[in-house]
Amino acid sequence: MGRGRVELKRIENKINRQVTFAKRRSGLLKKAYELSVLCDAEVALIIFSTRGRLFEFCSSSSMLKTLERYKKCSYSASEAVAPSKETENSYQEYLKLKSRVEFLQRSQRNLLGEDLSQLSTKELEQLERQLEMSLKQIRSTKTQLMLDQLCDLKRKEQMLQEANKALRRKLQGEDAGNALQLSWENAGCSEPGAPSTSCDHQPAQSQGFFQPLQCDPLQIGYQPICIDQLNNGVNAQNVNGFFSAWM
Repeated sequence: MGRGRVELKRIENKINRQVTFAKRRSGLLKKAYELSVLCDAEVALIIFSTRGRLFEFCSSSSMLKTLERYKKCSYSASEAVAPSKETENSYQEYLKLKSRVEFLQRSQRNLLGEDLSQLSTKELEQLERQLEMSLKQIRSTKTQLMLDQLCDLKRKEQMLQEANKALRRKLQGEDAGNALQLSWENAGCSEPGAPSTSCDHQPAQSQGFFQPLQCDPLQIGYQPICIDQLNNGVNAQNVNGFFSAWM
């Protein structure tokens, strides 16, 4: 008795669905392989599971070449016969840039210490040399930067020293000018006929008090006084606006 026809609809049971997917996936991959071998056909098969896992089969050496061939054949007849040269060049440039980006990303991961298990001994040695060269360049750049900063600090120090010297010379010039002015004032006081406002330290009225009298030497019990000298002393005191107490 033959097997009944299976209704094509989504299997609701999760376990049965996964078992059916695994069986039919294996059968589909097997049929694709047999078709490529028996008929010498270029077959490419891509399967994504419900969890996002990828299963693929390609009879050629590269899936990318088969996809490129598919894209060329999927264009219109005119584009397939005579494709635009500019478009082809752009696409080739895109492929080169894509491979370059993938290589740089892989190199970056290797420099960070990731995915090293996939590298061979020679590749690891080459990576080590690259790291050493990078460290040397970093050290040289850091040293040059520190030297530049040191030169800037020395230049600033020299400018500050020059400014300090200029301020000292200015202060010395001002001190010398003050000393010269004082010497001129003292010289003016010492000259004859100079104004008495800056030189006289005693008041003028003190000149009329107690003028010495030119008389004979003192005698015990009697002291003669010259009339002319006495009159001169009184007149001098009157001129200065003072009178002696005994007057």
